[in-house]
Amino acid sequence: MSAHTQTAEKGQNTTLLCQESYVCSGTDEAIFECDECRSLQCQRCEEELHQPERLRNHERTRIRPGHVPYCDACKGANGNIMHASMTSSRQIAAVRCQVCKINLCVECQKRTHAGGNRRKHPVTVYHAGKAQEQEEEEMDEETKRRKMTEKVVSFLLVDETEEIQVRNEEDFIKKLDCSPDQHLKVVSIFGNTGDGKSHTLNHTFFYGREVFKTSPAQESCTVGVWAAYDPVRKVVVIDTEGLLGATVNLSQRTRLLLKVLAISDLVIYRTRADRLHNDLFKFLGDASEAYLKHFTKELKATTARCGLDVPLSTLGPGVIIFHETVYTKLLGSDHPSEVPEKLIQDRFRKLSCFPEAFSSIHYKGTRTYNPPTDFSGLRRAVEQQLENNTTRSPRQPGVIYKALKALSDRFSGEIPDDQMAHSSFFPDEYFTCSSVCLSCGCGCKKSMNHAKEGVPHESKSRCRYSHQYDNRVYTCKACYERGMEVSVVPKTSASTDSPWLGLAKYAWSGYVIECPNCGVVYRSRQYWFGNQDPVNTVVRTEIEHVWPGTDGFLKDNNNAAQRLLDGMNFMAQSVSELSLGPTKAVTSWLTDQIAPAYWRPNSQILSCNKCNMPFKDNDTKHHCRACGEGFCDGCSSKTRPVPERGWGPAPVRVCDNCYENRGIQLDVAELPSDEEGGTLIARKVGEAVQNTLGAVVTAMDIPLGLVKDAARPAYWVPDHEILHCHNCRKEFSIKLSKHHCRACGQGFCDECSHDRRAVPSRGWDHPVRVCFNCNKKPGDL
Repeated sequence: MSAHTQTAEKGQNTTLLCQESYVCSGTDEAIFECDECRSLQCQRCEEELHQPERLRNHERTRIRPGHVPYCDACKGANGNIMHASMTSSRQIAAVRCQVCKINLCVECQKRTHAGGNRRKHPVTVYHAGKAQEQEEEEMDEETKRRKMTEKVVSFLLVDETEEIQVRNEEDFIKKLDCSPDQHLKVVSIFGNTGDGKSHTLNHTFFYGREVFKTSPAQESCTVGVWAAYDPVRKVVVIDTEGLLGATVNLSQRTRLLLKVLAISDLVIYRTRADRLHNDLFKFLGDASEAYLKHFTKELKATTARCGLDVPLSTLGPGVIIFHETVYTKLLGSDHPSEVPEKLIQDRFRKLSCFPEAFSSIHYKGTRTYNPPTDFSGLRRAVEQQLENNTTRSPRQPGVIYKALKALSDRFSGEIPDDQMAHSSFFPDEYFTCSSVCLSCGCGCKKSMNHAKEGVPHESKSRCRYSHQYDNRVYTCKACYERGMEVSVVPKTSASTDSPWLGLAKYAWSGYVIECPNCGVVYRSRQYWFGNQDPVNTVVRTEIEHVWPGTDGFLKDNNNAAQRLLDGMNFMAQSVSELSLGPTKAVTSWLTDQIAPAYWRPNSQILSCNKCNMPFKDNDTKHHCRACGEGFCDGCSSKTRPVPERGWGPAPVRVCDNCYENRGIQLDVAELPSDEEGGTLIARKVGEAVQNTLGAVVTAMDIPLGLVKDAARPAYWVPDHEILHCHNCRKEFSIKLSKHHCRACGQGFCDECSHDRRAVPSRGWDHPVRVCFNCNKKPGDL
């Protein structure tokens, strides 16, 4: 080693001095090490050197005691290795050349200062010792962090149709690969498509690993919402689909972004525009308004409904606007005295967008002269915000999943484009009920899917009367004057009248209006003349909205015709039961009493004499008039005269065998005697009586069928529109009868509508047929 080197070693100083000599002439103690300037700098030199805009984003590290800088010759400015012995990273410097003003490791010093005039350059020797061990320990810690993120993979959390792709809470924790008791925060990213959101997350949280997919193609590589777990910072990182991209379900995907924003603790808005566009401020302003209007109340309700240990914050997340420019200056560089956050607030105010929902808004900019982008500033800003727990506390992953699930269940479903206001990023139609009044066209202002909780539709605007829907509601005027609103409906009879007496009174004095408190307050034909309209005397009217799927209002609750028809049905059913019921009990005995002697008794006929099919209780046995044996209907459907048995000249029922054997000859002993002839006459009379009774029942069924549709109340669904049971979906046929529920008017089978209950709102004050669903409703129907 040269004499200059030896001299330098003898005069070694443990204090590192400024290597720039820009302001201090190299006499001040070094405070920072700038990796891009490749020098140690004092406080004054660091401030002066980095005042220019192009040098402001240099990566600088504060020097600690025992610090030793890296070798400047191991890597060039473009990142290439300068000599073959270097394999992975830069080496710790051993000396600093005072003339060249560079730090050199042992190998670089030999390579660059072994000969020529450089051999005589004075150098300062660095003592690595403990400092090098400390750097190695720090490097090991960094290596540990990198290894922790090596196994991290992302997964699809919500698809583009707002469907959660995680089955349950356990599946969510399993895909995150974290502990169920671990307390986490959520960081999400937003921005226009193609601005590098996935790339930003990969370099900010995962050391450049492609956890979230990136692609140079024109099509967006992120569809839906993807999530991954950062084990270093204990956060759930969420990547979202970009704005302004080519998509079919634009409204649903935009609403999905706000659901993600609602469960996030920190939001990064990534933009690569050289100047901040109004869309950025408009998006955040509309998101804030929608959050306060729709999500604050829902998050409170979710905390109470799910019994969460950690309450969901009703204050929105913090926002970091990450702005990368190439040709333009960063925000605030033209006004050093004003912080960028103040300029951002001014832009919000000028656009009349107020981000009141967000807990904080920060600006972090970087200017990229030469790629790659520097994400170190964003990384420090994110870590600083994550350490702040004043407004947003970490919570267990199960709580995060429950919050997302609750918001997805509440705000879901298709969004009709014709009802949407496109002037806002998050219009109310994304989160409010899509039902529209059939009468006036006004929309419901309740939250989406509120009907699942039994909350009725509501609109702030008044409705107009429509004759088609007859959307008037009557209330008792006397009760209204006493401070009560009691709805009343016109109906056939009073609740105190019996069904038949009510029909008689209806025929004489018309329909009635009955108040539960005041009794009967009006009869339409109470007097011979001078009957006034009820609206002018005893009731007041209100116009109500007509929502799809709800029952009508006044409609036609005068069900006198249907009551009369039900009575006739009851009479017809009674006649039918009188003709069939006793027959089931005494048919065998009565038939045997009037049967000819050659007929086999019914008690002995157990199966068909031809096909041997056993007879069941409901099966009908038929006797052949020729041979007298018992047959089923299929084996004795032929008819012909049987004069040899006394049946003629009219055709009578015979079995297939006797029909084919037309030449039957009977002995004289087999001919019917006078007594048997009388029995035969009795049999013929019995058959005539049965046929006549059946004709009576049929004659009653025919007019009932003709007038049934005319007698149908207005709220009943017409029979020709009822093809299957409204509850069990069984198709109606000849064997399966249709029945109307007196409450809702839908068609049901007998099994789904056998309950009986009074329906005062429809004018049925006595128990009538109702379906299972209406019977479950509490209170009066």
